[in-house]
Amino acid sequence: MALGRVHSMDSFGTVDGPGIRYVVFMQGCLMRCRYCHNRDTWDLREGGEIMSHEEVLDKILKVRTFLSGGVTVTGGEPLLQAEFVADLFDACRKEGIHTCLDTNGFTKSITPQVVRLLDNSDMVMLDIKHMDEELHKKLTYVTSHHTKHFAQYLHEINKPTWIRYVVVDGYTVDPKYARMLAEFIEPMKNVEKVEILPYHSLGVHKWDVLNDSYDLESVKPPSNEQLDAIKAEFERLGINAQY
Repeated sequence: MALGRVHSMDSFGTVDGPGIRYVVFMQGCLMRCRYCHNRDTWDLREGGEIMSHEEVLDKILKVRTFLSGGVTVTGGEPLLQAEFVADLFDACRKEGIHTCLDTNGFTKSITPQVVRLLDNSDMVMLDIKHMDEELHKKLTYVTSHHTKHFAQYLHEINKPTWIRYVVVDGYTVDPKYARMLAEFIEPMKNVEKVEILPYHSLGVHKWDVLNDSYDLESVKPPSNEQLDAIKAEFERLGINAQY
């Protein structure tokens, strides 16, 4: 039985999958997204609380009557603790609780632990940061190859998936990048919708607390006109897109 390093939990999440959900934030992430609003979840070895999946499940069960949706595990990056999350999801499903994995898909290989985690995930929310490799590296400091491979694997196993796409001025606001993403996911019939997420700077204070510099502080959220132009690129290929 694997233990997990849990950053925090939210017993009333409304933007982390369908319905009202219990949200578990895992500690640790390998991406270094310039706009990250959970900067305090990056460290792999410090921060958070070491817990068993039974301890987390006990907290979930205490409020399950309020959960119209289920449980979402996010981060940080839950794939880095795949065995723990798989144990938690297995236990949740035995209790009849819907499970959702919120991930950036940054895994170098589809390990047996990841396979088991996906087997116990009712759905996946996959963040695809950018389709252009160089801009992906500029935005996250890592390659996009692993995320793209993970997306293709979700298609192969027909796992119900929502794609999340953050719109950031200077990086992803140009509709041509949305067009690239739309063309990439168009053959993937497991993708149920695309969530277009306007950039915000609500997590800047976390960077300040950690004495880290936040490069995008002057960036403004996209306009509705810009969001509509991006949405149109997905709808052009018959992909359900919302913001």
